[in-house]
Amino acid sequence: MKKLCLILVAAGAALFSSAVLADDYPSKPITLVAVFGPGSASDTICRVIAQPLSVALKETVIVENRPGANGALAALYVARSAPDGHTLLMATNSPLSVVPYLMKNVSYDPVKDFTPVTRVGSFTLMLVVNPSLPVKTVKELIEYAKANPGKLSFASANTSGIVAGETLMHWAEIDMLHVPYKSSPPAIQDVLAGRVSMMFTDLTTGVPHEAGVSGFDMDSWAGIVAPAHTPPAIVTQLNRELRKIIDDPDVKSKLGNVGFEAFSSTSKEFEDFVKVQLGKWSKMVKDAGIQPE
Repeated sequence: MKKLCLILVAAGAALFSSAVLADDYPSKPITLVAVFGPGSASDTICRVIAQPLSVALKETVIVENRPGANGALAALYVARSAPDGHTLLMATNSPLSVVPYLMKNVSYDPVKDFTPVTRVGSFTLMLVVNPSLPVKTVKELIEYAKANPGKLSFASANTSGIVAGETLMHWAEIDMLHVPYKSSPPAIQDVLAGRVSMMFTDLTTGVPHEAGVSGFDMDSWAGIVAPAHTPPAIVTQLNRELRKIIDDPDVKSKLGNVGFEAFSSTSKEFEDFVKVQLGKWSKMVKDAGIQPE
């Protein structure tokens, strides 16, 4: 009986500690980490959400860009941060679904090292091409590539762009030079300037330039995660406030204007989704014949 009482007391103390943490949260500015640079889809979504989240939590929310290694640097930074709800990651499929299959050595686990908070939504990739190319459809692009072997190149600014480009080459049996970038804006500029032939990018960064061709779609996603072991009470509070923001018609409209479909989820729904996406992107990488580096 004494042992049982001790266990109950310990459990009660843990619950009390978690409640105290939630009551004191937030106790300092919150950092929302974007996995890519300024002007990227990740950055844009962070900035739309940061202001109303700051109002809801009555604390400053800072957007911090940590581009590099297709989002892996940002993910590792957040995974190693204190699990107190003050450092959050605007995760995308790049660091949590694809990087584990593109890189041989990844210093974080996309499932075990994070606590899912909520999905934020999804965007569809579009293929943008240099305006001087004499093509208007994917079919015409493939025909041009086959008639001009070795002449075309494609840029990538994230793992979705890499997988989409490699998938197109594998599927169409064409050869293109892959030119990687750290973020979408400079890659888009080089496509427009003709230094690179094309790239797959999200509608958020691609739509303003109106240089797309139709016939090839691929969805990618965004969601907010915290470091593993973040107290459940804090995760619940964040989920509640973020869902109000993400599902607000004005926020949906702002994100919709840049080609992003906003919708939220429970923490458990997001956790299950991440696991499913790992399997999906693993197959896509394998089918495209991409070897991890």
